[in-house]
Amino acid sequence: MILDGKALAALEREKIKAKAAELGIKPGLTVILVGEDPGSVSYVSSKEKVGAELGFASRAIRMPETASEAEVLKLIAELNRDPSVHGILVQLPLPAHIDENRVIFAIDPSKDVDCFHPYNFGCLLAGNQIVEPCTPKGVMRILDHYNIDLKGKRAVVVGRSNIVGKPVAVLLLQRHATVTIAHSRTVDLPAVCREADILVAAIGKPNMIGADYVKDGAVVIDVGTNRVDDASRPKGYYLTGDVDFQTVEHKASAITPSPGGVGPMTIAMLMSNTLELALLAREKKV
Repeated sequence: MILDGKALAALEREKIKAKAAELGIKPGLTVILVGEDPGSVSYVSSKEKVGAELGFASRAIRMPETASEAEVLKLIAELNRDPSVHGILVQLPLPAHIDENRVIFAIDPSKDVDCFHPYNFGCLLAGNQIVEPCTPKGVMRILDHYNIDLKGKRAVVVGRSNIVGKPVAVLLLQRHATVTIAHSRTVDLPAVCREADILVAAIGKPNMIGADYVKDGAVVIDVGTNRVDDASRPKGYYLTGDVDFQTVEHKASAITPSPGGVGPMTIAMLMSNTLELALLAREKKV
């Protein structure tokens, strides 16, 4: 079974749009992009487009690669004070001269739309999160939509980043899965992965997870979106996931494609979180 994140994201966007209209609210999302990283530029443009389609007050503030850390922090302070801005997201990675932690810590936790701030990450660990990180939330929404039972199942997450690996492991634990976090230094990684009923690949290496990593009937969630240069392609490159889809598809009981799986859900969940933060902000004013 193909777990179609693109189709599900379209359904989610319609729900979000309808709810925002019903409640008479215009969620405000601001994305900060520093520099011209090709992947980040494309991703931010997609966020702008989707936000506009949903009727959000969605905008991207683009800063040059040479922008100083002080300039970024000053902008965040202004957005923290702006009542029309409900969600703030700083697109990562940042240029090397800017301290990523200082920037993330500067965001008002009540406007931290991707749950990166340590306060919000701590709330996630405690199980009382305000919102859930967008990509992990998208993963869970896919599993729910396709009625994949997690209770008591063995889940292996390949990748230990703060953005995906760790938080998706926490969300799986909250749903009563038994979770192992594996990574590039895990001894006999294929054997560990073959224990999984639910295998989440978030390691950032194209086509790394082959058939020898997957047990028969496992559910495979491919979080990776990797750009691979290929002069023979019209664009000079192609996108692929962390999972070798062609070899794994027939072994798994269900699998997300990449692209077309988790990626579209990440943006949809970003909009969902923005709406949730806007509603919380309105409740505080009442």
